[in-house]
Amino acid sequence: MTTICLASNAELSLQGNIGIRLLDAPVSRQDDPRAKSYIVDHLAPGTTISRRVEVTNATDTAQSIDLYPGAAAVHDNKFTFADGKTPNELSKWMSVDQTRVTVAANGDATVTATIQVPASASAGERYGVIWAQVTAPPSPASTIGMVSRVGIRVYLDVGAGGEPRSDFEIGGMTTARGPDGRPEVRADVHNTGQRTLDMSGSLILSDGPGSLSTGPFDVTAGTTLAPEASASVSVVLDSQLPIGPWSASLTLRSGLIDRTVNATITFPDQTGRGGSVDVSGWSWLGVVAIALLVLATAVVLATALRRRAIRRRQRV
Repeated sequence: MTTICLASNAELSLQGNIGIRLLDAPVSRQDDPRAKSYIVDHLAPGTTISRRVEVTNATDTAQSIDLYPGAAAVHDNKFTFADGKTPNELSKWMSVDQTRVTVAANGDATVTATIQVPASASAGERYGVIWAQVTAPPSPASTIGMVSRVGIRVYLDVGAGGEPRSDFEIGGMTTARGPDGRPEVRADVHNTGQRTLDMSGSLILSDGPGSLSTGPFDVTAGTTLAPEASASVSVVLDSQLPIGPWSASLTLRSGLIDRTVNATITFPDQTGRGGSVDVSGWSWLGVVAIALLVLATAVVLATALRRRAIRRRQRV
């Protein structure tokens, strides 16, 4: 039997026993929570970087832990990974300074992972994983062993120049009620940037029946959007929640980017999907449009003032 977990927090543990976490992040990403969980970077061809990872053992016995790079991909808006030590282009560029460490009971060990991008590498984003794996031999009563591993995702963009832009837009919002009776809020998200995004966020409800307010409720984790991809993200709520109407404020984020939309929603009282909801909020396109409008107004005003000053001088 194989048990596999993939890091979604700064530290990931396997059944509370074996954990792995990233110790380093680029200076330019020190405030980026995503870069504290995953290796997220943009490198020029011919560049080499190193990142320290910590492997922890929360058991009462020493553990022998294997470390190695593996292949990953983004498929159907999910971060997916290959079986075993299956390689891809990025995993061939990655190495660890220790392929096996013995970690004392309730102890930890630090391993350095290196990524060496060939000078001939083509532009584009690639995905991989740094795995920590423990293997248990078959028991006397069984011929099946257990392989368990935890890992840190790697999102590496290769190309000349600066970091490609990251951004997304929130489109329409819908309400629904699942088969288990719990209401849901769903929002359409489109990756408008050039880097892959991992979506998170939360929903706050206010001005409900009897002036009720509740939340925040976390967005269901696991949506990864490649550039130009779109997906629906959801927030699942409590089945006892009144149907509404509610004032809903949904904030989605990936790394340092966040967007908020607001809407008035009512949940369906039966299993199924409710209607679409008009949302309002700020997007980068809206901000750019307003900035251009302000700039145009300033130019017109400056031109008018200059012409008035010229006419005054001519009168004198």
